Amino acid sequence: MKAIQTNQLTKYYGKHRGIEHIDLSVEEGDFFGFIGPNGAGKSTTIRTLLGLLTPTSGSAAIFGKDIVGDKLAILSDVGYLPSEAVFYNGMRVKDLLAYSAKLRKKDCRQEAASLCERLSLDTNRRIGELSLGNRKKVGIVLALQHKPRLYILDEPTGGLDPLMQQEFYQILRERNEEGATVFLSSHILSEVSRYCRHAAVIRSGELLVSDSIENLGHTGVKRVSLQGVSAVPDIPHISSTSFSDGCARFLYSGDQTELIRALAGLSFTDISITDPDFEEVFLHYYTKEGQ
Repeated sequence: MKAIQTNQLTKYYGKHRGIEHIDLSVEEGDFFGFIGPNGAGKSTTIRTLLGLLTPTSGSAAIFGKDIVGDKLAILSDVGYLPSEAVFYNGMRVKDLLAYSAKLRKKDCRQEAASLCERLSLDTNRRIGELSLGNRKKVGIVLALQHKPRLYILDEPTGGLDPLMQQEFYQILRERNEEGATVFLSSHILSEVSRYCRHAAVIRSGELLVSDSIENLGHTGVKRVSLQGVSAVPDIPHISSTSFSDGCARFLYSGDQTELIRALAGLSFTDISITDPDFEEVFLHYYTKEGQ
């Protein structure tokens, strides 16, 4: 079964585009990365999937249930962590966790206690006394304590220190190994490359590509460095350009024979053509030439 399936999903804010014609497919049990720069449409997609926003057109389903008609049934299967969670400042952490569990009509005490211990979260403190990182931990526990089938996590590691990030992803791995689906929205490419099996890239509200991490990392793009030039050369199909100390660096996504022909007419002292690292490959998708 598909954990998430969208068909031409579109959301406009008046005349302004949020997302447009999103066709996304996430298999149940996958660990899926949803990648894009800030403002790309990641949060709009997620909020529309969860019924927090009404789609302008198109459709979507979570575990086969329509996001509009079956919204309440869907929410019982989902653990959601927004990028910026807002809580009642006067409540103690333990009371907020208990309140959330009560709304779901579930006894989450044992799981909440385990998560709080692993994340070093003091449940006796009031929300208003917590740092950004500890507020993020509260959001994580709220999303995970009822052990849903699907975790939808929007920029989940912001504010967490490196040790807590590592523990958080270990928890997600354990849940995924137990059969849960993880849908992770992030602009931190290293997180996606390290933990996800599949990923989709979104930019300016449009889905550019969706595939396995392995296939996305083999796009035919090359990293080129030219030493002894005065500027980045005017060559088609280049992106992610930079220039310093007489060295031009760029990604090239065209035919390699054409690249050699273009370079043959230039004057330079040294050249390096290599495979880009994973983050550079994805940055290639963020530029117009990279489409």
